[in-house]
Amino acid sequence: MVRTPLTPSERQRGERFGALLRRARGDRSMVEVSAAAGVSPETLRKIETGRAPTPAFFTVTALAAALGMSLDALAAACVQADDRDQQALSA
Repeated sequence: MVRTPLTPSERQRGERFGALLRRARGDRSMVEVSAAAGVSPETLRKIETGRAPTPAFFTVTALAAALGMSLDALAAACVQADDRDQQALSA
C-alpha cells in the first residue's frame, strides 16, 4: 500500500498537535508519559517534533488519557487552529 504525501496543512496540524502534547506534558518526562500511554518514548518524540504528524487514533487516545486530556479538547484545538489558518489564507 502506497501512502499519499501529506499536504502542508496536514503537516502543520501535526506540528501543532505535537506542540499541544508538549505543553500538556509540562514537567513530566517523555518516558513517564509514554509509559503511561503504552507507547514508546521514540513514538512520543516523533509526534511531539512533528516527524509523525498523523499518529494512529489509538495512539492519540492513549496519549490523551495519559495526559488527562479529552479527545474533544484535542479535536477542538486542532480544528480551531485549522480554521484560523484557512481564514488567514483567504483574507
